[in-house]
Order: sequence, then structure tokens, then C-alpha cells
Amino acid sequence: MSAIPNDRLYAKSHEWVRISGTLAEVGITDHAQHELGDLVFADPAPVGKAVRAGDPVATLESVKAASDAYAPVAGTVAESNRKVYDDPSLLNSDPYGQPLVALDLAPGFDAAAAGLLDADAYAALIGEKG
Repeated sequence: MSAIPNDRLYAKSHEWVRISGTLAEVGITDHAQHELGDLVFADPAPVGKAVRAGDPVATLESVKAASDAYAPVAGTVAESNRKVYDDPSLLNSDPYGQPLVALDLAPGFDAAAAGLLDADAYAALIGEKG
């Protein structure tokens, strides 16, 4: 498995979020892509879709399973990464470099209240040594 980047937060459902001002990029972790296997389909949510924390932001299918990726935070889809729609294997080869969507954060967003994990806590959750 690849190193878990320290510049983002993690959901227990294996999504990452990188917050910059009022924008939050959301993707799947290396652990998630490893568990799914070779991805053959990825359909990120469309621009303009409002999501609450826990709502799906992408549909993913692999040779092993179909799954949704969930929003760790609430917001409105500002960008949808259509590159992963055209080539889902990008999520296998570079899960931390390929966000699924970027969200305009909901007003009043509080990272501390979102219940997200830092890199060390996420590593402990999945049983990796830091």
C-alpha cells in the first residue's frame, strides 16, 4: 500500500478529503481501491449536485464489486473529475492524485465537528503502521 498523505482527512468509509478554503476535493483511499480491485467504471456526481455528508458522490464498479463513494462533508459539486469516467484505472494507479469531485463546502463547515480522521488515525483504522 502507498503512504497515507498527511495533507488531507479521512472518513471511516475510506474516502479522503483535502480542504482548501471553501473547496473540498474528495477521492477514495489506496486501501479502498485495493479492496475494490481493478476499477472498470467510475461515474462521479454531476456539477451542481448538492450532497450531505454520507451521500454518494460517485458510483464505482470493479471486477470484484460495485460500490458508491460517499461525501465525507456536505457541499455542492463544483467540479466532477471526468478523467476517471473515461479511464477508471486512474483510481487504481493514483488514488490520492485523482479526486472524484470537488465540493463547494456548505456554509458553517467545521472540520473538527465532521468526525474525520487524520492520516495517523486512518492508518490505525486500517491496520497500517505509520
